[in-house]
Amino acid sequence: MDTVLGSRTSPDAVWIDRKRYWWLLSPALPLLALTALVGGHLSAQGAWYWLMPVVFYGVVPLLDWLIGADPVNPPERAVPMLEADAYYRRIVFAYIPSQYAVTVYGAWLAVNGDLAAWEWIGVLVTVGLINGVGINTAHELGHKTNRLERWLAKLTLAPVAYGHFFIEHNKGHHKHVATPEDPASARMGETFWAFLPRTVIGSFRSAWRIESARLRRDGKPVWSLHNEILQAYAMTALLFGALAAWLGPWVLVFLSLQAAYGASLLEVVNYVEHYGLLRLKDASGRYERCQPRHSWNSNHVVTNLLLYQLQRHSDHHANPTRRYQSLRDFGDAPQLPSGYASMILIAYFPPLWFRLMDPRVVRHYGGDLTRANLHPPRRRRLLRRWMNRDEASVAVLSAARPERGSASPPAPPALHRHRCPNCDFVYDERTGCPEEGYPAGTAWSSLPPDWSCPQCAVRDKIDFVALESEPLV
Repeated sequence: MDTVLGSRTSPDAVWIDRKRYWWLLSPALPLLALTALVGGHLSAQGAWYWLMPVVFYGVVPLLDWLIGADPVNPPERAVPMLEADAYYRRIVFAYIPSQYAVTVYGAWLAVNGDLAAWEWIGVLVTVGLINGVGINTAHELGHKTNRLERWLAKLTLAPVAYGHFFIEHNKGHHKHVATPEDPASARMGETFWAFLPRTVIGSFRSAWRIESARLRRDGKPVWSLHNEILQAYAMTALLFGALAAWLGPWVLVFLSLQAAYGASLLEVVNYVEHYGLLRLKDASGRYERCQPRHSWNSNHVVTNLLLYQLQRHSDHHANPTRRYQSLRDFGDAPQLPSGYASMILIAYFPPLWFRLMDPRVVRHYGGDLTRANLHPPRRRRLLRRWMNRDEASVAVLSAARPERGSASPPAPPALHRHRCPNCDFVYDERTGCPEEGYPAGTAWSSLPPDWSCPQCAVRDKIDFVALESEPLV
């Protein structure tokens, strides 16, 4: 039965989520992979092992092209009911058991399946693909505020050995997105193959720096189980160790390679999402707030159904705790020519990628690439090609151009409670924020100027709204 919700046009009308059961395509993905592995084993036909790569890199882009886009947004009056409907959360949870089944069965096949080299690679790609897409499941879970979903996010990251993503994405990427400081934001002129090592190394360093600082504030040792990165990697060690004890040490080769491929799927999506886009600084030197114009979006319906509407990326960055079924399309957000499934394949071939995307970045900025995030080694060449300018004339242009935005507002009055205007998290001096290393009694004035909301990470201290509160006792 379709979900009946409020109308966008009249209080008396209803709104129906006509994609309610199509969302099941996401947990169906690992089930299809498991079917392919079982089919290949039982039939002794190695072509089965390549079913998932064909579906992901061939069938899904074709369906995106044939079916097209779905720009429909749920009306705001429907969002509370959508968010409260446990059905949508169960869809996300349902991915995890079959993800683990694919990982375990694929590992067994790799060791005991007597596979030819091309079959072994097919199993590797199938398992890595499911665990790579599983990072998106962890992404959906990790942004939520309840302990169960956040714990399941770490569990989902274990097979792909990418536990630091839980920290870096929420507290690093969302804070620094579309700036040169963000290792997960690609620069115009940067190939995916140059971006990949930069983002893998930079993201781990960022995650470790963020978590180390939190633990030091809390007076806890970095090298301890209080460290959430070590917690996540302990899950990976337990899983890989158990499989090695069962299947022998050679399984670790398979598990490591599939994890590397799976992690690369996350990073190629990161490459696509913010390529060339830049947040400018305001008169105070602070980066402008993340806006729809700072993420590439797509409404191609099939990939959105498979990836929990990750392609509505602008709304995700504006409202990270909003659940996938409620994400909206923004008319002023830059649009990709196709869905992520198509774009990640193109990203592997830099000449094709540059030919397709560089003109779009130029159009997005009205020809003014001084407003774009440019790859430093190619900056001079890009400016000369697209603006017919050298560095000196660009410097004059930049100096004459006013910064976007305005100076930061004056500091709020010294009150005890402050609310995040994005997610409604309230910092109360009486309770502090112990999980971030700020114990009860920590004054608002003692929080560092660059402190960000611990719940959504998209609003900084200066954005918080002071609330009236009774005097401290």
